[in-house]
Amino acid sequence: MRPRQEEIINALHAKSEISPEAEAREIIDFIKDYMKGHLFLKTMVLGISGGQDSTLLGKLAQMAVDELNEEQNEEKYSFHALNLPYGEQADKEDATDAVEFISPTSFREINIKASVDASVDALKAAGYELSDFIKGNEKARERMKAQYAVAAATEGIVLGADHAAEALTGFYTKHGDGACDIAPLVGLNKRQGQAILKHLGAPEHLYKKVPTADLESDRPMLSDEEALGVEYDAIDDFLEGKDINDKDYETIINWYDKTQHKRDLPYNRYHSYKK
Repeated sequence: MRPRQEEIINALHAKSEISPEAEAREIIDFIKDYMKGHLFLKTMVLGISGGQDSTLLGKLAQMAVDELNEEQNEEKYSFHALNLPYGEQADKEDATDAVEFISPTSFREINIKASVDASVDALKAAGYELSDFIKGNEKARERMKAQYAVAAATEGIVLGADHAAEALTGFYTKHGDGACDIAPLVGLNKRQGQAILKHLGAPEHLYKKVPTADLESDRPMLSDEEALGVEYDAIDDFLEGKDINDKDYETIINWYDKTQHKRDLPYNRYHSYKK
Protein backbone atom coordinates (compact mmCIF):
# COMPACT_ATOMS: atom_id res chain seq x y z
CA MET A 1 0.00 0.00 0.00
CA ARG A 2 1.31 3.46 -0.88
CA PRO A 3 1.90 5.85 2.07
CA ARG A 4 -0.56 8.48 0.82
CA GLN A 5 -3.18 5.81 0.26
CA GLU A 6 -2.87 4.60 3.85
CA GLU A 7 -3.12 8.18 5.14
CA ILE A 8 -6.37 8.79 3.25
CA ILE A 9 -7.87 5.44 4.24
CA ASN A 10 -7.32 6.31 7.91
CA ALA A 11 -8.70 9.83 7.47
CA LEU A 12 -11.91 8.51 5.89
CA HIS A 13 -12.30 5.61 8.37
CA ALA A 14 -12.43 3.15 5.46
CA LYS A 15 -12.37 -0.59 6.12
CA SER A 16 -10.75 -3.29 3.99
CA GLU A 17 -13.72 -5.58 4.60
CA ILE A 18 -16.99 -5.63 6.51
CA SER A 19 -19.69 -7.97 7.71
CA PRO A 20 -22.90 -6.58 6.16
CA GLU A 21 -24.97 -7.80 9.12
CA ALA A 22 -22.63 -6.36 11.75
CA GLU A 23 -22.19 -3.08 9.87
CA ALA A 24 -25.95 -2.60 9.52
CA ARG A 25 -26.36 -3.26 13.25
CA GLU A 26 -23.62 -0.75 14.10
CA ILE A 27 -25.21 1.98 11.94
CA ILE A 28 -28.69 1.40 13.37
CA ASP A 29 -27.32 1.52 16.92
CA PHE A 30 -25.44 4.74 16.17
CA ILE A 31 -28.64 6.39 14.90
CA LYS A 32 -30.60 5.19 17.91
CA ASP A 33 -27.97 6.35 20.39
CA TYR A 34 -27.87 9.81 18.79
CA MET A 35 -31.65 10.18 18.96
CA LYS A 36 -31.80 8.96 22.58
CA GLY A 37 -28.96 11.30 23.49
CA HIS A 38 -30.93 14.31 22.21
CA LEU A 39 -34.32 14.02 23.88
CA PHE A 40 -35.82 16.99 22.02
CA LEU A 41 -35.56 15.14 18.68
CA LYS A 42 -38.55 13.33 17.20
CA THR A 43 -37.83 12.91 13.50
CA MET A 44 -35.18 12.15 10.90
CA VAL A 45 -35.33 13.55 7.37
CA LEU A 46 -33.68 12.29 4.18
CA GLY A 47 -34.09 12.89 0.47
CA ILE A 48 -34.76 9.64 -1.40
CA SER A 49 -33.56 9.66 -5.00
CA GLY A 50 -33.76 5.97 -5.84
CA GLY A 51 -29.98 5.63 -5.77
CA GLN A 52 -27.99 3.19 -3.64
CA ASP A 53 -26.89 5.56 -0.88
CA SER A 54 -30.21 7.16 0.05
CA THR A 55 -31.99 3.80 -0.25
CA LEU A 56 -29.53 2.22 2.17
CA LEU A 57 -29.60 5.02 4.72
CA GLY A 58 -33.36 5.40 4.45
CA LYS A 59 -33.90 1.72 5.23
CA LEU A 60 -31.51 1.76 8.19
CA ALA A 61 -33.10 4.96 9.53
CA GLN A 62 -36.58 3.45 9.39
CA MET A 63 -35.32 0.31 11.12
CA ALA A 64 -33.85 2.50 13.85
CA VAL A 65 -37.16 4.38 14.22
CA ASP A 66 -39.13 1.13 14.44
CA GLU A 67 -36.81 -0.22 17.14
CA LEU A 68 -36.89 3.02 19.15
CA ASN A 69 -40.69 3.14 19.13
CA GLU A 70 -40.95 -0.53 20.05
CA GLU A 71 -38.49 -0.12 22.93
CA GLN A 72 -40.36 2.89 24.32
CA ASN A 73 -43.78 1.43 23.58
CA GLU A 74 -44.95 4.65 21.93
CA GLU A 75 -44.87 6.26 18.49
CA LYS A 76 -42.52 9.08 19.46
CA TYR A 77 -40.13 8.85 16.52
CA SER A 78 -40.70 9.05 12.78
CA PHE A 79 -38.70 9.01 9.57
CA HIS A 80 -39.62 11.47 6.81
CA ALA A 81 -38.59 10.36 3.33
CA LEU A 82 -38.70 13.14 0.74
CA ASN A 83 -38.59 12.85 -3.03
CA LEU A 84 -37.22 16.15 -4.35
CA PRO A 85 -37.39 16.18 -8.16
CA TYR A 86 -36.57 19.07 -10.43
CA GLY A 87 -39.62 18.84 -12.68
CA GLU A 88 -40.01 15.26 -13.88
CA GLN A 89 -37.49 12.77 -12.46
CA ALA A 90 -36.10 10.54 -15.23
CA ASP A 91 -35.70 7.54 -12.92
CA LYS A 92 -38.83 8.12 -10.86
CA GLU A 93 -39.68 4.40 -10.84
CA ASP A 94 -36.47 3.70 -8.92
CA ALA A 95 -37.39 6.33 -6.34
CA THR A 96 -40.83 4.77 -6.02
CA ASP A 97 -39.32 1.31 -5.57
CA ALA A 98 -36.87 2.65 -2.97
CA VAL A 99 -39.70 4.20 -0.94
CA GLU A 100 -41.66 0.95 -1.12
CA PHE A 101 -38.62 -0.96 0.13
CA ILE A 102 -37.93 1.52 2.94
CA SER A 103 -41.61 1.81 4.00
CA PRO A 104 -41.05 5.14 5.76
CA THR A 105 -43.24 6.62 8.45
CA SER A 106 -43.95 9.56 6.15
CA PHE A 107 -43.34 10.14 2.43
CA ARG A 108 -43.82 13.44 0.60
CA GLU A 109 -42.80 14.80 -2.80
CA ILE A 110 -41.50 18.37 -2.95
CA ASN A 111 -40.82 19.63 -6.46
CA ILE A 112 -37.91 22.07 -6.36
CA LYS A 113 -38.19 23.36 -9.96
CA ALA A 114 -40.03 26.60 -9.21
CA SER A 115 -37.65 27.50 -6.38
CA VAL A 116 -34.50 26.75 -8.39
CA ASP A 117 -35.75 28.59 -11.47
CA ALA A 118 -36.70 31.63 -9.37
CA SER A 119 -33.22 31.71 -7.87
CA VAL A 120 -31.55 31.39 -11.28
CA ASP A 121 -33.78 34.16 -12.71
CA ALA A 122 -33.04 36.47 -9.77
CA LEU A 123 -29.31 36.00 -10.22
CA LYS A 124 -29.61 36.58 -13.96
CA ALA A 125 -31.52 39.83 -13.33
CA ALA A 126 -28.64 40.93 -11.09
CA GLY A 127 -26.14 40.19 -13.88
CA TYR A 128 -25.00 36.70 -12.89
CA GLU A 129 -25.53 34.07 -15.59
CA LEU A 130 -25.25 30.53 -14.23
CA SER A 131 -23.85 27.69 -16.28
CA ASP A 132 -25.78 24.42 -16.37
CA PHE A 133 -23.20 22.90 -14.04
CA ILE A 134 -23.64 25.68 -11.45
CA LYS A 135 -27.40 25.38 -11.78
CA GLY A 136 -26.95 21.73 -10.84
CA ASN A 137 -25.41 22.86 -7.57
CA GLU A 138 -28.42 25.15 -7.06
CA LYS A 139 -30.64 22.07 -7.32
CA ALA A 140 -28.62 20.20 -4.71
CA ARG A 141 -28.71 23.14 -2.29
CA GLU A 142 -32.43 23.68 -2.80
CA ARG A 143 -33.01 20.03 -1.94
CA MET A 144 -31.03 20.43 1.26
CA LYS A 145 -32.85 23.67 2.10
CA ALA A 146 -36.16 21.79 1.86
CA GLN A 147 -34.90 18.96 4.05
CA TYR A 148 -33.78 21.37 6.76
CA ALA A 149 -37.13 23.14 6.62
CA VAL A 150 -38.95 19.83 7.14
CA ALA A 151 -36.57 18.90 9.98
CA ALA A 152 -37.17 22.26 11.68
CA ALA A 153 -40.93 21.91 11.31
CA THR A 154 -40.96 18.39 12.77
CA GLU A 155 -38.37 18.69 15.56
CA GLY A 156 -35.87 16.62 13.68
CA ILE A 157 -32.48 16.26 12.06
CA VAL A 158 -31.26 15.84 8.50
CA LEU A 159 -29.44 12.63 7.64
CA GLY A 160 -26.54 12.62 5.21
CA ALA A 161 -25.69 9.68 2.96
CA ASP A 162 -22.01 10.61 2.52
CA HIS A 163 -19.61 7.65 2.60
CA ALA A 164 -15.92 7.00 1.98
CA ALA A 165 -16.16 6.51 -1.79
CA GLU A 166 -17.98 9.82 -2.16
CA ALA A 167 -15.84 11.69 0.36
CA LEU A 168 -12.65 10.47 -1.33
CA THR A 169 -13.46 12.33 -4.55
CA GLY A 170 -15.51 15.15 -3.01
CA PHE A 171 -18.32 14.14 -5.35
CA TYR A 172 -21.08 16.15 -3.73
CA THR A 173 -22.23 19.74 -3.59
CA LYS A 174 -20.83 21.84 -0.78
CA HIS A 175 -23.71 22.88 1.50
CA GLY A 176 -25.96 20.81 -0.76
CA ASP A 177 -26.05 17.02 -0.45
CA GLY A 178 -22.80 17.41 1.52
CA ALA A 179 -24.70 19.10 4.38
CA CYS A 180 -26.33 17.15 7.20
CA ASP A 181 -26.56 16.74 10.97
CA ILE A 182 -25.32 13.15 11.15
CA ALA A 183 -23.67 10.95 8.51
CA PRO A 184 -24.15 7.29 9.50
CA LEU A 185 -22.58 5.76 6.37
CA VAL A 186 -19.13 7.33 6.82
CA GLY A 187 -16.40 4.76 6.17
CA LEU A 188 -18.29 2.61 3.68
CA ASN A 189 -17.37 2.23 0.03
CA LYS A 190 -19.78 1.52 -2.82
CA ARG A 191 -19.45 -2.26 -2.91
CA GLN A 192 -19.86 -2.45 0.87
CA GLY A 193 -23.05 -0.41 0.63
CA GLN A 194 -24.28 -2.79 -2.06
CA ALA A 195 -23.52 -5.76 0.20
CA ILE A 196 -25.53 -4.28 3.07
CA LEU A 197 -28.50 -3.53 0.81
CA LYS A 198 -28.39 -7.09 -0.51
CA HIS A 199 -28.31 -8.38 3.07
CA LEU A 200 -31.35 -6.22 3.89
CA GLY A 201 -33.29 -7.68 0.95
CA ALA A 202 -33.37 -4.63 -1.32
CA PRO A 203 -34.47 -5.08 -4.94
CA GLU A 204 -31.44 -5.99 -7.03
CA HIS A 205 -31.96 -3.21 -9.56
CA LEU A 206 -31.57 -0.62 -6.78
CA TYR A 207 -28.24 -1.78 -5.37
CA LYS A 208 -26.85 -2.53 -8.83
CA LYS A 209 -28.01 0.79 -10.27
CA VAL A 210 -25.38 2.92 -12.03
CA PRO A 211 -24.66 5.84 -9.65
CA THR A 212 -25.57 9.29 -11.00
CA ALA A 213 -25.99 12.69 -9.37
CA ASP A 214 -28.27 13.75 -12.28
CA LEU A 215 -27.82 17.48 -11.64
CA GLU A 216 -27.03 18.72 -15.15
CA SER A 217 -29.88 19.34 -17.59
CA ASP A 218 -27.46 19.37 -20.54
CA ARG A 219 -26.17 15.93 -19.59
CA PRO A 220 -29.08 14.11 -17.90
CA MET A 221 -28.33 10.90 -15.98
CA LEU A 222 -24.57 11.40 -16.42
CA SER A 223 -22.90 8.58 -14.46
CA ASP A 224 -20.60 9.42 -11.56
CA GLU A 225 -17.84 7.34 -13.13
CA GLU A 226 -17.97 9.26 -16.40
CA ALA A 227 -17.91 12.58 -14.54
CA LEU A 228 -15.02 11.50 -12.32
CA GLY A 229 -12.95 9.74 -14.96
CA VAL A 230 -12.45 6.69 -12.74
CA GLU A 231 -14.58 3.63 -11.94
CA TYR A 232 -15.97 2.89 -8.49
CA ASP A 233 -14.21 -0.48 -8.56
CA ALA A 234 -10.89 1.38 -8.57
CA ILE A 235 -12.11 3.80 -5.88
CA ASP A 236 -13.25 0.89 -3.70
CA ASP A 237 -9.98 -0.98 -4.28
CA PHE A 238 -8.07 2.16 -3.23
CA LEU A 239 -10.12 2.42 -0.03
CA GLU A 240 -9.62 -1.27 0.74
CA GLY A 241 -5.85 -0.85 0.52
CA LYS A 242 -5.44 -2.76 -2.74
CA ASP A 243 -3.08 -1.93 -5.59
CA ILE A 244 -4.53 0.07 -8.48
CA ASN A 245 -2.95 1.31 -11.69
CA ASP A 246 -1.02 4.59 -11.73
CA LYS A 247 -3.59 6.45 -13.85
CA ASP A 248 -6.48 5.67 -11.49
CA TYR A 249 -4.31 6.41 -8.47
CA GLU A 250 -3.34 9.85 -9.76
CA THR A 251 -6.94 10.64 -10.73
CA ILE A 252 -8.18 9.74 -7.25
CA ILE A 253 -5.41 11.68 -5.48
CA ASN A 254 -6.11 14.72 -7.68
CA TRP A 255 -9.81 14.66 -6.77
CA TYR A 256 -9.00 14.20 -3.08
CA ASP A 257 -6.57 17.12 -2.98
CA LYS A 258 -8.68 19.63 -4.88
CA THR A 259 -11.82 18.86 -2.86
CA GLN A 260 -10.20 18.99 0.59
CA HIS A 261 -12.08 22.24 1.32
CA LYS A 262 -15.35 20.29 1.19
CA ARG A 263 -14.23 17.96 3.97
CA ASP A 264 -12.93 20.77 6.19
CA LEU A 265 -14.83 23.15 8.42
CA PRO A 266 -14.78 26.76 7.17
CA TYR A 267 -11.27 28.17 7.29
CA ASN A 268 -10.48 31.06 9.60
CA ARG A 269 -7.38 33.13 10.32
CA TYR A 270 -6.31 30.71 13.05
CA HIS A 271 -6.62 27.69 10.77
CA SER A 272 -3.55 26.00 9.30
CA TYR A 273 -4.01 24.44 5.87
CA LYS A 274 -1.93 23.42 2.88
CA LYS A 275 -1.81 25.94 0.05
